[in-house]
Amino acid sequence: MHAFLIVGNSEERIAYSKKLAAKLKAKILEFPLAKIADTRSLRNITKLAFNAPTAILINSIDEATEEALNAFLKNLEEPQENICYILTAGNLAAVLPTIASRCQVIKTVNSGQRIAYSEDSEKFLEITTGEKLAFIDKIKDRGEAKGFVQNLIEVSHFNLLNSVKTKFKIAMGLEILIKTLNNLKLNGNVQLQLTNMVISLE
Repeated sequence: MHAFLIVGNSEERIAYSKKLAAKLKAKILEFPLAKIADTRSLRNITKLAFNAPTAILINSIDEATEEALNAFLKNLEEPQENICYILTAGNLAAVLPTIASRCQVIKTVNSGQRIAYSEDSEKFLEITTGEKLAFIDKIKDRGEAKGFVQNLIEVSHFNLLNSVKTKFKIAMGLEILIKTLNNLKLNGNVQLQLTNMVISLE
């Protein structure tokens, strides 16, 4: 396996990344990956010959844009000699399935026990469209909006795994939520993105 995805809280991910690199006898090369330009820079680096085993560490892969992740897929599909990838994420549900499926997923001790979403997020999915629109009207800050949508993704992912009858509807809603989160990361207008999300969920 040349790619690993470590899921857990920030401290756990850092500690496990170091342990994993030591186990692989690889030096760590930390690289930020948020936008497609970062992916292009990474590709230029990985074209070079690496004489010693190197683990390219990409933290918070769940916060990168979908465009960047789709471009990054090529790196995972075409492994280079002496290079492996260690990716970290706080939330597995927010990682593109095409990325996760190409990695060995490692959940740290507490990652499976963490429930980050609030009761507000759970209730939001059950209220009427009008009530949803009134609720999102109070959200003005981009960080708050991203956090809220992230929580909705976690709720939906949990429901998808535990629901028996409505998996298709939940999966469609999950796709809308992930798209909304990506648009917020790309600096899309907060109120416009949240309004489109509510309308699309109905």
